[in-house]
Amino acid sequence: MSRIGKLPIIIPSGVEVRIESNPIEVIGPKGRLYLEKHPKLSYLHQDSKIVLERADNSRIAKEQYGLQRTLLNNAVLGVSQGYEKGLEIIGVGYKVNVQGETVVLNVGYSRPQEYILPEGIQARAEGNKLIVSGIDKQQVGEVAAQIRRVRPPEPYKGKGIKYAQETIRRKAGKSGKK
Repeated sequence: MSRIGKLPIIIPSGVEVRIESNPIEVIGPKGRLYLEKHPKLSYLHQDSKIVLERADNSRIAKEQYGLQRTLLNNAVLGVSQGYEKGLEIIGVGYKVNVQGETVVLNVGYSRPQEYILPEGIQARAEGNKLIVSGIDKQQVGEVAAQIRRVRPPEPYKGKGIKYAQETIRRKAGKSGKK
């Protein structure tokens, strides 16, 4: 049995979860998210907790048990606290700017690269750091990954766009003749 699926989802104050309808609606101070119900699972609302139960012991029910619990918990945390992902821009002359809903990256190309943020995602630049934030964990991670793909870090000098907690494995350059 899934250890993750067995855990109850604790609903903080200020967050409302409507599991009667399909899709499930999660409303909080930061916004609202929707999550599709899975037919092999039942959702029980008890006090300020939600508990998931499997309908049977089929393989699909077992697979979805922990996944759906995690997705619902991410939605509850997203509308109450939100999610952030940090990126660092490393390199001489590399810089980042946020102009409204557009992230402008000067990362060594002949002209600045622009990334238009999707709805529900915000970004702010602090020096050579870019913080992407929003209420949907998956969308925040995807936007951060797409921005990183503009100039991924290279292994020789470490120049490029990297996640804040990422470490770049460095390679030794070519050594001179001996």
